[in-house]
Amino acid sequence: MKRLDKKLANLHNGSTAPGDFIIADAKDGDMAFGITAPGPQTGSCRHGYNESEGCWKTLAQYREQIRAVITQDIVDIVLLSASNVEKLAIMERMFDQSEITPAARANDTSDIWAVRGGKYPTEHPSRSFRSATLDHIKYGRLTDDHSRPFTGADLGLYSITFTNNIDWDYKALQDFHDFRIEAERKRFRYFLEVFNPNVNPGIPDKKVAAFLNDHIIRTLAGVTEAGRPVFLKIPYNGPGPLEELVSYDSNLVVGILGGSAGTTLDAFQLIHDARKHGARVALFGRKINLSECPLAFIEFLRRVVDSEITPLDAVKAYHDVLRQTAIRPQRPLQQDLQLTSNKMSYR
Repeated sequence: MKRLDKKLANLHNGSTAPGDFIIADAKDGDMAFGITAPGPQTGSCRHGYNESEGCWKTLAQYREQIRAVITQDIVDIVLLSASNVEKLAIMERMFDQSEITPAARANDTSDIWAVRGGKYPTEHPSRSFRSATLDHIKYGRLTDDHSRPFTGADLGLYSITFTNNIDWDYKALQDFHDFRIEAERKRFRYFLEVFNPNVNPGIPDKKVAAFLNDHIIRTLAGVTEAGRPVFLKIPYNGPGPLEELVSYDSNLVVGILGGSAGTTLDAFQLIHDARKHGARVALFGRKINLSECPLAFIEFLRRVVDSEITPLDAVKAYHDVLRQTAIRPQRPLQQDLQLTSNKMSYR
């Protein structure tokens, strides 16, 4: 059993222990941001394309970051694109002896097409789309036998964004239905990511959290145990909406997404507050990937969740690590100790 499966079993048995809180590193950004996913390159830009668009780390460097996280063995899930599942899980077998569960992004809706110059995330209602196939995620190729042992991943993220547009929401739910049927037949597990509307839903901002909660429960009410997600991934819309969702169904494991990078305190306070108000999972992508020292960042996320250190003290200790390892911080300590308005979306 992987660590994730043990924790899920404990959570379903009513555990609220800090040690059963699940942390995922979302390294699937290449399916959203393309070349910029690994983060900015430091030092000179070898290919010279840095005058207006910046200079970015390579795919090889991105994979090295992922390997380092797997070797560190603190997170419970590493979420990847299907191509990186093939490389790291199927070809390199990096998860064979690891307690970490590999997962793949199983669909890439249009609101995460965050390419440079693109208008998809903010100007067009989300449309469902799937680049990856479940066969390729599990086995690296098409197959008719889904009961045989796999070397890829049997866990994926499925994403849906409700927009209050009947045509697009209907299509999104139909595609989600089709995915669930296929996943059950192919013995594939998934967790469900539900974003806030990516375009104006025509309701007041204060109603968005309730709109999201109702859609989640309404959608899953028609799904029996065999087709339900192992957990949810949603924006943190505040303590009230989170507590409402968590208390409605005690068997529903609710997780929060990290949103944009923000300050270090943004990240540590978010995971602290989310756990306090009932979340049992946190999936942080850019907050980890764009930090100065991702491995130290992950360590302090775990320590905050385990109540070993407060978010404020964690920021100070993190800066101590940066100083000791001669890593230049992105912002001064006092600035990094400030909370900012954190954008709670993939974009």
